Amino acid sequence: MEQASSPGKTTRWIIHVDMDAFYASVEQRDYPEHRGKPVIVGADPKGGTGRGVVSAASYEARKFGVHSALPIGQAYRRCPLGVFLPVRMSRYQEVSSHIFSIFRRYTDLVEPLSLDEAFLDVTGSLRLFGTPQAIGAQIQRDIWEEAHLIASVGVATTKYVAKVASDLQKPQGFVIVPENAERTFLHDLPIERLWGAGPKTAQRLRGRGYETIGQLASASCAELSSWLGKQGKHFWELANGIDAREVVPEAPAKSIGAEMTFDIDTSEISAIKKTILELANRVGSRLRTEGVQAKTLTLKFRTAKFETYARSTTLQDPTDQDSTIYHKALMLLERLPCATEKARLLGVAGSHLVKPEDSSQLTLFPSMPESSTHVTRALDSIRSRFGAQAIQPATLLSHMKNKAPG
Repeated sequence: MEQASSPGKTTRWIIHVDMDAFYASVEQRDYPEHRGKPVIVGADPKGGTGRGVVSAASYEARKFGVHSALPIGQAYRRCPLGVFLPVRMSRYQEVSSHIFSIFRRYTDLVEPLSLDEAFLDVTGSLRLFGTPQAIGAQIQRDIWEEAHLIASVGVATTKYVAKVASDLQKPQGFVIVPENAERTFLHDLPIERLWGAGPKTAQRLRGRGYETIGQLASASCAELSSWLGKQGKHFWELANGIDAREVVPEAPAKSIGAEMTFDIDTSEISAIKKTILELANRVGSRLRTEGVQAKTLTLKFRTAKFETYARSTTLQDPTDQDSTIYHKALMLLERLPCATEKARLLGVAGSHLVKPEDSSQLTLFPSMPESSTHVTRALDSIRSRFGAQAIQPATLLSHMKNKAPG
C-alpha cells in the first residue's frame, strides 16, 4: 500500500472502529444463554404496551425489523419471542473503557463518537506498528481476544471515508480504501451514505436527480453552493473524498444526565420522588465513573401536556454523591410551577463538570463525610460486578412498575 502521495508529504491515515450491536453483544457475552437469540435492549415492552424505545438490537433481532430508536411496543409486536433486557449503562461504560484502552495502545489521537465508536489517527504510529491495514486488523483482533466482542473497521485517508468503509460489511467488517481511491470507492454508493445528509436532505438531493454520491461528485460545486449554501460545498467535497477534518481527542463532557418516562402519567408524589432518587443514583454513578463532579444540578419535568420545565442550582461544593444530587433535586422540584401536575417525564443532570482535584478550596465543614464516600465506592463496585439492580435503596425495591427509560 502506498503511504505517501508525493515527496515531502505525509499521508494521514485514519481508522474508524464501530462495535457491532454493542449493548446487545455485551448482554450475549455476559449471559451465554442469550447467544443466538434476538436480544433487544431498552425499555420494558409490557407485552406491547410499554413506552420508551429500543436502545440496541442484536443481529438476530434485526431480522425481524427491530432497530435502535424503534418504539419498544412496536419491537415487541415485531418480535414477541425476543429476549427483552433493561439497559445496563454502567456495564457498557465499563466495557467501553476497556475497548478505548486498546485504541490508545496504538495512538493518543482517539476521538470518541459514542461508547462504541471512535476515530483513530494512526499516522504517527506506522513506524512502530506497521501499515494502517495491519494496525486496524490488530485492533480488531485485540477486541475479540480480550473483550470477546466483534467490531467493524474502516481504514482510509479521511474521517468520512473511514466511517463509510466501516459500515459496509457489518458485522465484523474490515474495509480499507487506498490513497487516491476515495472518489472511486464512493462513486456508486447511494446518496443516503453522505455523512450529514438526513432523510429530508437525501430526499431533496434525489429530487434534483442526485441518486448516488458519484453523481453529486460530478456536479458543479458552485451550483450546489448556491442551492444549499455552505452545506452544498461541504457535500460536494465529501462526495469527492475531500475531508480535512482532523481527529480531535476526547473533550470533557459538558453534562451528565439521566431521564425516565412514566408508562402512566402520574402526580403521585411518592412515585415522583422515587424516580428522582433512581435518576440521582444513575447520575452519581456516571459522574464517579467519569471521575468528575458537578457544580450545577438541573431537574427537568415534562407534564402530561408535553410542556417541559427545568430548574437549576449551583453548588458551593461540586458533588458526585447520589444523596446530595437527590436532595438538591427535591429542592428544585418544590420550585417548579408545575409540580402538582401529572408528570410524563423526569430528568436529572449535572453540568459544569470538574475534576475533584480541581474543585474549589475545602470548606471548614465538608458537605459529605469521608465515610459516606467510601460507602458509595463500595456500592459502585458491587453494581459494576453484579448489575445496577444488585443493590439499591429499599424505597426502590418495589419501584420500576410504571416507567421506562426516556
